[in-house]
Amino acid sequence: MLEPSNNDELPPIPGKRYFTIGEVSELCKVKPHVLRYWEQEFPTLNPVKRRGNRRYYQRQDVLLIRQIRSLLYDQGFTIGGARQRLGGEGAKEEATQIRQIINQTVSELEELLEVLKV
Repeated sequence: MLEPSNNDELPPIPGKRYFTIGEVSELCKVKPHVLRYWEQEFPTLNPVKRRGNRRYYQRQDVLLIRQIRSLLYDQGFTIGGARQRLGGEGAKEEATQIRQIINQTVSELEELLEVLKV
């Protein structure tokens, strides 16, 4: 996510359910045309579109945009690198959870085997 030093320069996210592209632009310090471009480049960034093709971003979208902004502007990633980084983090977390489940299952089976031996 964003480093603590970067959180200070961006305004806090209000407790609203939906944000317009202009509001998100101000919250993330990114121009609206950049947000529209990022929607094409990052498939996970998918705001709700309503009448007249108006975009409405939710809180998780704003957090994702801030993360993308940090990767591109602060950490120096390319678009492709940021896309991989965002995709890789989810895959790493999922793999870690799967490993934990497997290890727990193995432990339970070993305990069951000990009980059956007695």
